[in-house]
Amino acid sequence: MQRSFLMKNPSVLIFLAVLAIFTILVTFTSDAFGPGIISTSFVKTLGKTLCLALIAVAMDLIWGYAGILSLGHFAFFGLGGYMIGMWLMYERTKEIVAGSMAQNPIPPTEQEIVDGIGTQIFGVVGSSDFPIIWAFADSLFLQLLLVVAVPGLLALVFGWLAFRSRVTGVYLSILTQAMTLALSLYLFQNDSGLRGNNGLSGLQNLPGVTASQDFVSIWFFWASALALGLGYVFAAWVVSGKFGSVIRGIRDNEARVRFLGYSVEGYKLFLFTVTAMIAGIAGALYYPQAGIINPAEIAPIASIYLAVWVAIGGRGRLYGAVIGAVFVSLVSTYFTGGQAPDIDLGFYRLQWVDWWTILLGLSFVLVTLFAPKGIGGLFDLVSHRRTPDRHGADLGPDQGSLREREAEE
Repeated sequence: MQRSFLMKNPSVLIFLAVLAIFTILVTFTSDAFGPGIISTSFVKTLGKTLCLALIAVAMDLIWGYAGILSLGHFAFFGLGGYMIGMWLMYERTKEIVAGSMAQNPIPPTEQEIVDGIGTQIFGVVGSSDFPIIWAFADSLFLQLLLVVAVPGLLALVFGWLAFRSRVTGVYLSILTQAMTLALSLYLFQNDSGLRGNNGLSGLQNLPGVTASQDFVSIWFFWASALALGLGYVFAAWVVSGKFGSVIRGIRDNEARVRFLGYSVEGYKLFLFTVTAMIAGIAGALYYPQAGIINPAEIAPIASIYLAVWVAIGGRGRLYGAVIGAVFVSLVSTYFTGGQAPDIDLGFYRLQWVDWWTILLGLSFVLVTLFAPKGIGGLFDLVSHRRTPDRHGADLGPDQGSLREREAEE
């Protein structure tokens, strides 16, 4: 009798159970549904952390399993945020403009309302005309499609150009970093159509929703948890089958996989594009909880942080990526939010706001040198105390030492 995917991967069930319990606990201790032990602002922090965990899973797919160190995935994350931010800002501004014009003796025309929206949104950059990229800003359905379509299309074009030229290793990392920098610099311009350095703001206000931020924050928290759960199951399904075996083969010996007749570039392009779309979804959920998005969010350093999260959590393990993103995000919030007390050394006052990034960089170096499996490696130590279910099983056409070791892991 053939077992289902979830039965063959109990770690996925465990992850989903932990995520469900965590979601329930946060819900019934929040301001919206409970005694308010967890404040609304911290619910937003937790929701944003789940979004970061989702993009970390995408990063682990492309880096930990396929061996492609992309330093541009936060650009796709930001693009997803911009796409949903355009609809939020347009509709929210429309409500305000229509409300103010309703007091006029003569009812405003549709064009007058659109002109008023344009003035409100683009007045800060000295314009009142809608750029063509805002053509679908009044349609939630189309903007949601663009959340995955725009990052996916950019990844498809960039990946096709890079992979067909067989750019690999550090050169590909530099190219993805250059793509991110170019996109960030373009968005900083006022004529980019996305308000330049000002970015899109007021995204936490949902058009047509009169509920308080207590409820809105918990709704986004639920949506983030659902997206992370679905994303994790999808990623586990991808790496558990034949496709996963091929991408691990590409990671370990690309030339050998190509010699066996597989389209290495096709596998890479598919995974690069799909993970970009996942990053776009994560960004679309993150920025309404943050309330604002601007080009600084897409700066190259953000994509480097993403790689650090995955490395600290343990790449090549989906749960490791989640652990790394959650751990670093929450610790970062603690140190940079002014909650950690400064340390007076007598001759120098240690302020964590300034020293946190140095501590994070040092942690990355230490993990790389002394604990390459990251925090997730601790779970491996526990799991190795019992005989794994897959040990000795027929794992496919390649039953060599590498696959045997994977069975043990």
